[in-house]
Amino acid sequence: MGEAKEPRSECPINAAIEVFGDRWSLIVLRDIVFADRRYFRELQAGSIEGIASNILADRLKRLVTSGLLTREDTRAGQRARYSLTEPAIQLIPLFAQLGSWALRHRPTSSALNARAELLEQGGPTLWHEFMDELRHEHLGSRRRVGLR
Repeated sequence: MGEAKEPRSECPINAAIEVFGDRWSLIVLRDIVFADRRYFRELQAGSIEGIASNILADRLKRLVTSGLLTREDTRAGQRARYSLTEPAIQLIPLFAQLGSWALRHRPTSSALNARAELLEQGGPTLWHEFMDELRHEHLGSRRRVGLR
């Protein structure tokens, strides 16, 4: 994977793009977030975009290194399980906004639009509820009831 590179600039947008701005990282995170695929084989077999195994392995390593995923240490013969970190969970509003933008400006499939439409309609209240569910599932935190 190599050493950490110096950022191209100190611009906040550049800093984000350098972590997840390649063509696969957000797709891998999407599948963990929305499809609860936590294992390599699940991520590869369930990829509607057809991610190659070497690309998936590289992106998982990068996402762990960048602090967006954790990889559960395993014993011999066990599969590694990936979990979201708090910074990854805080990408939910970004996923919602990306989906909303694509619904308006890109060709999409009506069969795949439901999630984007639901996130758009639910707005920040739904996003925060979903983030709390993800915290519970991935970080083991207690769900907050009625708190914002």
